[in-house]
Amino acid sequence: MKADKYSKFIKSLSLVLFFLCFSDASAQRAELKNVLLISVDDLNDWVGVLGGHPQARTPNIDALAGRGMLFANAHTTGTSCNPARTAVLTGLSPATTGVYSNFVDWRELKRLEGVATLPRYFKDQGYRTFGAGKIFHAHTYFSDGYSGYNDPDAWHAFYPSVGRQLPDEVGPHDRPANGNPGSPYFLGFDWSAVVTDDSAMGDGQVVSWVERQLAAASGGPQFLAVGIYRPHLPWYIPQEYFDMHPLEGITVPQVLDSDLEDIPEIARTVESDDSAILRGPEVHDWILEQNLWAEAVQGYLASTSFADAMVGQVLDALTRSGQLEETIVVLWSDHGFHLGEKHRWRKWTLWEETTHVPFIVVAPGITTPGSRTEEPVSLLDLYPTLTELAGLSGPDHLEGVSLVPLLRGQTSSWDHAAVTNNGYREHSVRDKRYRYTLHADGSEELYDLQSDQNEWHNLAGDESLADIKERLSAWLPVTHADSEAL
Repeated sequence: MKADKYSKFIKSLSLVLFFLCFSDASAQRAELKNVLLISVDDLNDWVGVLGGHPQARTPNIDALAGRGMLFANAHTTGTSCNPARTAVLTGLSPATTGVYSNFVDWRELKRLEGVATLPRYFKDQGYRTFGAGKIFHAHTYFSDGYSGYNDPDAWHAFYPSVGRQLPDEVGPHDRPANGNPGSPYFLGFDWSAVVTDDSAMGDGQVVSWVERQLAAASGGPQFLAVGIYRPHLPWYIPQEYFDMHPLEGITVPQVLDSDLEDIPEIARTVESDDSAILRGPEVHDWILEQNLWAEAVQGYLASTSFADAMVGQVLDALTRSGQLEETIVVLWSDHGFHLGEKHRWRKWTLWEETTHVPFIVVAPGITTPGSRTEEPVSLLDLYPTLTELAGLSGPDHLEGVSLVPLLRGQTSSWDHAAVTNNGYREHSVRDKRYRYTLHADGSEELYDLQSDQNEWHNLAGDESLADIKERLSAWLPVTHADSEAL
């Protein structure tokens, strides 16, 4: 009899504990924050809050920074779209994955089998995941480029579809509109005003879909990723954005005629891993010959303002949805862009114009509105930061570090540097003051950004700075995945 009573007591106690645990888990799930991840393609530091260009007009991005923390010294992990985005979304560096170019499909790599991408991880944790536009790599240069390398298992819904990341683009009838020679060096290098509404643009279509998702959202935590394609080339956008940046009086970047004389030959002449798009001066020479520098800068500034308008529409939709205080918002760019600095256009370099990117985090209840840090951080840190902010443990494979201590204002113990890859055994390290670059042939560059923000003077040969090079080189990866043996 006593045994029977004891058995009933144990069963009752187990039932009570079960319901307590279930209630606690339910409460924790109810407290999970939504996530809004906004990626802006090819956006350098030409935004108002970063002061990269005096004529930049980005009121929406600036306002977002005013709501959270601006990482003013944030740097990309890779110098072109696919390496950068693969690193951010897998949490693994190019040196680990071997994804050094835009033409490596990360989904086919054995070394990435079983690795949960950022959206797939959130989906596995019970989030409803939605995506639109360029999240993983995709482009509009080739007929199959619109699809890109999306993760088909990561989304509950994707616009235009899981198999195609980018909507149809609007462009001028005659291309190239700027009259460029049309050689591989100028692939996509074009700009023109187009007669259309914002909503008809590829980004406009993406944002309209996102607005509908935010308006319809209900029940359970949501992970929403939005890819804004501009200011990626070509710069085809409505005329009103060109009008915001009148051609008369456009400021072009400062250059030093002798700038490239003290850098290694490999940094002057080596082609990138991406087809025949050269990192050399061909495009810059043509720009100067045709007297089109101001026009090109206008096209980029205008495209940036258009992208900012798209960001503003998304944030307005978030506010209207009533989810503002329950949503973690992150804005980032995959890499920067040269507009004549160091006689370069596009990206694919290990200098500031390519590596330095906008990175903003708004975490309700954690970030102080209008806060800013100059500590060096990497986009590789986005994955672990977002999982911690969401109250999730995160997968074990992540190579970045959580930035939550910085978001909380705890900077005294921060001792990290940002590493950027530009191909096999090509890396640059950035701390609060210096940039150290080690090229594949062993040649070096070293810049003091405190006294030389344009990186005009290579100090790598200065023996008095040997300890600086040694300290920064400790951050370089020890192993390098072979892109030929994936």
